[in-house]
Amino acid sequence: MTIDDETVAEGATLPDGTELLDPGLVPLMELVPDTDLATVDLVQARADFVQLVTSLTPQSDDVEVTEHAVPDDRVPGSRATVRVHRARGVDGPLPALVHIHGGGYVIGSNIMDDGLFARWCRALGVVGVSVDYRLAPEHPYPAPLEDCYAALLWAHDHADEHGIDRGRIGIGGGSAGGGLAAALAILARDRGDVPVAFQLLECPMLDDRQATPSSRMDGLKVWSREANTFGWRSYLGDLYGSDDVPGTAAPAREADLRGLPPAYVSIGAADGFRDEDIEYALRLNQSGVPTELHVYPGVPHGVGMFVGTPWAERWQRDVDDWLGRVLHPEGPAGT
Repeated sequence: MTIDDETVAEGATLPDGTELLDPGLVPLMELVPDTDLATVDLVQARADFVQLVTSLTPQSDDVEVTEHAVPDDRVPGSRATVRVHRARGVDGPLPALVHIHGGGYVIGSNIMDDGLFARWCRALGVVGVSVDYRLAPEHPYPAPLEDCYAALLWAHDHADEHGIDRGRIGIGGGSAGGGLAAALAILARDRGDVPVAFQLLECPMLDDRQATPSSRMDGLKVWSREANTFGWRSYLGDLYGSDDVPGTAAPAREADLRGLPPAYVSIGAADGFRDEDIEYALRLNQSGVPTELHVYPGVPHGVGMFVGTPWAERWQRDVDDWLGRVLHPEGPAGT
């Protein structure tokens, strides 16, 4: 079964994104600017987005951050860089999370992960490897994914140098970063170079077809269906709208999900990605992949931006709880 228009009663009127919002979030959504990525200056939009996200997350002097280029002959043309985050004064090999930033495949930077790892490195005892990949439309599929794959190879190859336990390297990301993480899990499984311990998929962008009821909702202030079309058209290039899109480009199209690493999928009920994410989590479970799914009533895309609100804090608590369990199955860790 797929979640499509046939699952909706004939003649039924679907609620729009505004109607599905938790009433307490409605005033906050009014602060979100209306932005049509197809018409704005994309360079400026990229700068504004990074500035916004980094301004919302605190930094920490307790976490050392280093930058590295990760060219790899096994990934021709890759131009990825990574920021490695590690708590100061912590010895011994630690699990690692290769994290991929969001931004609809067209905006964003790995600098946006600094705040995440300022907290995660200490609280969860993890080494963070944040990927800066080439962006669409200048660099369509497969360039961004190959950059992420090069970063995963680099983390594995340089594990000893950075105190990483090779057997506990996971991948994750939010929105487009979640889509890239899901695709990277498929690619890593198929190529067989690096074992991936887990995949963290927060409101992942998985399906270019936009055929589900939630993907067709009006009134989505954060990542509207128009923005979604622009993101997918930019990322897929000439593949957009065809039947030739592979699962490594749009993971919802992957026919065989067997053998993928354990997964966590979280999504808000007022998010255009709701239906594709629920269906993907269902298919992972049906394929024998241990998968934990969280669906948050009334929550829109990008709720984490509303730092300090009950909705953002609940979302983060659940992510932290799952990450703690998969990073340290032997028991709680942290510094």
